[in-house]
Amino acid sequence: MDLLYRLDDYVLLGLWILGMPVGAYAFIHALRQRADAFTAVGKLTKNAWLGITGAGLLVLVVFQGPWSGGALFWIAGLVAVLVYLVDVKPAVVGVQRGDQRW
Repeated sequence: MDLLYRLDDYVLLGLWILGMPVGAYAFIHALRQRADAFTAVGKLTKNAWLGITGAGLLVLVVFQGPWSGGALFWIAGLVAVLVYLVDVKPAVVGVQRGDQRW
């Protein structure tokens, strides 16, 4: 049973370590996009996504790993960053590229 607890800790540690550069990438990507592209695809504004990805990155950095008391917070921050990368980023890049998919 002790092995399962350690395996769980290693999985959470890996997610936390990978989450920080992913969060930084998402924040920088949102920072470099045009503001009108976000509203053109029907998403939140650029400032809202900068706040969401920035807060997610901040939470990932402040709450240090699975052993901190705020593990729930950094997991929520990671989810917010992943939502940007999976949902918003492709739409924003597509509209700036001129994709006309219906």
